[in-house]
Amino acid sequence: MDASGPHREFALEALPVPLVYATHRIIREVNAAFAQLFGYEPDDLRNKSFNLLYPRLSDFVMVGDLWRTNFAGGRSYQDERIMRRRDGTLFWCRVRGRSMIEADPFSEAIYCFDVLPRPVSGGPATLTDRQRQIVALVAQGKTNAAIAAELGLSPRSVETHRYRLTRSLGLRNAAELVAWFSTA
Repeated sequence: MDASGPHREFALEALPVPLVYATHRIIREVNAAFAQLFGYEPDDLRNKSFNLLYPRLSDFVMVGDLWRTNFAGGRSYQDERIMRRRDGTLFWCRVRGRSMIEADPFSEAIYCFDVLPRPVSGGPATLTDRQRQIVALVAQGKTNAAIAAELGLSPRSVETHRYRLTRSLGLRNAAELVAWFSTA
């Protein structure tokens, strides 16, 4: 035994957290925890598009665009989003991922999914796609300028979206918006 202690290797299947390995957003390998989270058997998910697990195709495209912007090779990225189980139920989860190929972030990546205890109805699910994008990026602590650059909008457009959103929810500022998003 060396100074760092015993070395143990783990297969994806042996890990108790929901994990998935994907190439170009196609699920290649999942562990039982991931399959169970979505109500499938592991073999039902292998070689299927991640689109299968999103409420709508537009959600799949939107998340892909966000990750493509932030998910450079070797980097980690995370967000919070609504996903769909096999039975059609929706749930919030935090997704963390790491790309393995710098030049093409989706070519090989591993993702970890954590369920969030946040109700889908009556909260952020009722927001438009653009509002959900903006709230998720505000919750990550990004400025209007950073959000605008990421979404291809002007900073003024982001500011307007945030203002209308906080007003419609009866909130006063970004801190209350983040708190609402975190507890909604």
